[in-house]
Amino acid sequence: LCLMAAPGKVAAFRLPPLPTIGEIIKLFRLKALKQLSQNFLLDLRLTDKIVKQAGELKNAHVCEVGPGPGGITRSILSAGVEQLLLIEKDARFIPGLQMLSEAAPGKVHIVHGDILTYKMEKAFPKHLKKNWEDEPPNIHIIGNLPFSVSTPLIIKWLENVSKRDGPFIYGRTQMTLTFQKEVGERLTANPGSNQRSRLSVMAQHLCTVENCFVIPGQAFVPKPEVDVAVVHFTPLVQPKIQQPFELVEKVVQSVFQFRRKYCFRGIETLFPENGRLKRTEQLMMTANVDPTLRPFQLSMSQFRNLCNAYRKMCDEDPSLFVFNYREELRQKKMTRSLLESTGQPQETEEENRL
Repeated sequence: LCLMAAPGKVAAFRLPPLPTIGEIIKLFRLKALKQLSQNFLLDLRLTDKIVKQAGELKNAHVCEVGPGPGGITRSILSAGVEQLLLIEKDARFIPGLQMLSEAAPGKVHIVHGDILTYKMEKAFPKHLKKNWEDEPPNIHIIGNLPFSVSTPLIIKWLENVSKRDGPFIYGRTQMTLTFQKEVGERLTANPGSNQRSRLSVMAQHLCTVENCFVIPGQAFVPKPEVDVAVVHFTPLVQPKIQQPFELVEKVVQSVFQFRRKYCFRGIETLFPENGRLKRTEQLMMTANVDPTLRPFQLSMSQFRNLCNAYRKMCDEDPSLFVFNYREELRQKKMTRSLLESTGQPQETEEENRL
């Protein structure tokens, strides 16, 4: 419904009177499922505040992930969006969302599906596409994510950013998402911070990441054991590390495998046992990285140097990239078990060290 606007002003969208979110929960007998790490946000002042972090949404196209009983959904609609796509995995919430859809005719499209498998390449009209170098398109992703899905989902979307596909086929689509406070701190942690992690490097090399504000746990129903951070992402025009996503992820993951030890210990795991030490030294010298730095102390430019040097080594020896350290350990363990069962000598000192 639209109210009559004053002359010269655009009419503001207003939802008609609706049951409160609390009443919707009672009406449809909705209960947050612990196994799905669901938590409802009932305070519309807080849902308005989350939506405000997304920026100007008037006439925008928005995808909301996991709307649940529809608290954030109401705030998005009240912001005057053109179209709202709702992706909800839990069928129990669909009737309540349909009630909202009927209150905003023609604006809401509900998909009963899983965001991890939903194809977002066709989620929005083609005319919204922008060149990557241009300003972000008038498309936003917003979501109060269940804790169980938040980290795998942001890693998936970061890969989409790197490849410019999925929701980023339209350009540098912005995201405003909730995470456990600790995960939010990791996403925005600077080098030297105890919270610096694989997630920090992967997110910050591809996006501008802003930790907007923290919502206390008691604002949610049921109350989670942790507070919740609202984080805003804008993809960068140029990534900080210009290498394929899989290569960057492999190097960063290896470095942080032993986060309390010197960084060379994790980098060793990039190489097979035969020639491991020599190749690790070669990589660190080429990248000009001090091997006695801890992983969380490495700067983005040092990670870039490591990735570039590792890429060069992989180009010279393609078998390097497919090497899997954990698989090597598993094979060693199987061999050792076989030797033990036949009474053969035990593992070597090198195997012991590994």
